[in-house]
Amino acid sequence: MVDSEATPELPSNKELKLAMKAFRKRLKLTCLDDESGMGYGATSSGQRSRVVAIEPPNQYSQAVWQELAKQGRLKHDGGGLYSLIDT
Repeated sequence: MVDSEATPELPSNKELKLAMKAFRKRLKLTCLDDESGMGYGATSSGQRSRVVAIEPPNQYSQAVWQELAKQGRLKHDGGGLYSLIDT
């Protein structure tokens, strides 16, 4: 007998594509939020955001993020954080 719960199903390509889009959007918003804090205005030194890794959106399962990391599209930085791979 084969137990269907023992072999997890891989996420579809469409789901992976949507997850990457959501990840990029979350990263962009997090960086913008960091840059908009005190000390980052037009009259300041104009520092860039130092955010490089974020917790991925929770509307996708952990299997999706692990698969994206396995494919080399994201890097798992530990502690539930992921970052984009520089290409």
